[in-house]
Amino acid sequence: MMTLYDDEEILEMYTIDIKREAAEKAAETASRKAIERMIRAGKLSLEEIAEYFPSLSLDEIKQIEAEVMQMA
Repeated sequence: MMTLYDDEEILEMYTIDIKREAAEKAAETASRKAIERMIRAGKLSLEEIAEYFPSLSLDEIKQIEAEVMQMA
């Protein structure tokens, strides 16, 4: 009986972890799309964009800019 409880608890923790990872991925995707729109609009510098997205480094934003410019 104790093993069953432990398995259920482990499965629940795994499910919570999967949901957390999915939410983080969705947030990253939304941030990336917003950054791409800001770059295309050209109204803000990359440094200003970085202020709105502190979870990303300026180098990461520069990489996104390079990818956007390649698509244009």
